[in-house]
Amino acid sequence: MSSSKFGLPEKVIICNKCTYTNQKPNSTIEFRSKLGDQKSGLLFENGTCVACKYSETKDKEIDWGKRRQELMKVCDRFRSKTNEYDCIVPGSGGKDSFYAALVLKEEFGMNPLTVTWAPHLYTDWGWNNFKIWIDSGLPNFLYHPNGAVHRFLSRLCLENLLHPFQPFIIGQYGFPLHCSQKFGIKLVFYGENSAEYGNNPKDNLSPTRAYRDIGIVENEKSYIAGIEVEQLSRKYDIPMSSLSDYIPPKVEDIASSGMEWHYLGYYLKWHPQANYYYATKYNFTPAPERNAGSYSRYTSLDDKLDDFNFYFFYIKYGIGRATYDSAQEIRRNDINRKEAIALVQRFDGEYPSRFEDELFDYWSVDKIPGANIKMKTAFKSPSVNREYIQKLSDRFRSPHLWKYNTALNKWELNYKL
Repeated sequence: MSSSKFGLPEKVIICNKCTYTNQKPNSTIEFRSKLGDQKSGLLFENGTCVACKYSETKDKEIDWGKRRQELMKVCDRFRSKTNEYDCIVPGSGGKDSFYAALVLKEEFGMNPLTVTWAPHLYTDWGWNNFKIWIDSGLPNFLYHPNGAVHRFLSRLCLENLLHPFQPFIIGQYGFPLHCSQKFGIKLVFYGENSAEYGNNPKDNLSPTRAYRDIGIVENEKSYIAGIEVEQLSRKYDIPMSSLSDYIPPKVEDIASSGMEWHYLGYYLKWHPQANYYYATKYNFTPAPERNAGSYSRYTSLDDKLDDFNFYFFYIKYGIGRATYDSAQEIRRNDINRKEAIALVQRFDGEYPSRFEDELFDYWSVDKIPGANIKMKTAFKSPSVNREYIQKLSDRFRSPHLWKYNTALNKWELNYKL
């Protein structure tokens, strides 16, 4: 019997160029994720992960001048002749959304409508950057889903999947598609393809995404927390009107509208740190302190829940926030592998205490004013505290990755970089 809890390889392989291992799961289509689904892991070629392989392709094989010309042709097809909105740029005011929206506006003459599916809990500096983003000359449609339902779904995802960030991810990808339908804006720009970080490398060959990968196909069900949405509605007495935000448009409706999803990172060489420096020209500011579990101050800084998102990822897959940050920076030659390993060993897996009290309240169903009786009695423990988080986390540790050191009274990974 396999000791791998999520279907990933039992033998851990470490990339010989970055800090990734083959335990990094490929991104999934969240609205299709069911309880018990197994993961596919990062692929390797001769000891090197495919993310590093693609980084070499970006540096040596792609003609970025030609790609930029291709982007201009796309913009020419959709550009409004009457100064109406002609593209949608999703974002929350982070460095990448600064870069995407402002490059399209200033360098390609587009009239972007920025749209934002609100973070669970804005950090002070994240909210400040969001306002600066809009004040840089960008219109914005900020949307908050039903707060009571959103908090309950985050708690349910925590309990079922150790993945409380899932409601945000589902909304972040689906909401711009609904905006495209609502406003009749056919061009939607996302940032970089997740294939840059290890998904199927063939996905990097196309600037667009197939409709079936972003919408609901005929007779298909949508899922949250591993539960089919209509079943979730019945079980917890939540109106479908409050859950429809988490269901993407139907494929047939997307196709008939003529909407096109394009990755800006296909056309412009994506470099997260360079995006940060670009954003600072418009007064984007980094966090006043490093992110929990890492050394960085400029990535994923707008949502207080992000600290636990990365921490739980570390629990399940042995890959933490410092691993993510350092692997990207190695590929862009911002740091070397020796520096990265030292940073991972110092910061990966750090318990994120700085916002824990607010997040415990956020997940405690007995503290959600608009929760109904079924929502408030859905869990054995309505309230969340550190002891609850630690016990829950231990249930998701995979035996092939973790061992308990009784002498030191703590969990340790079975391998080291």
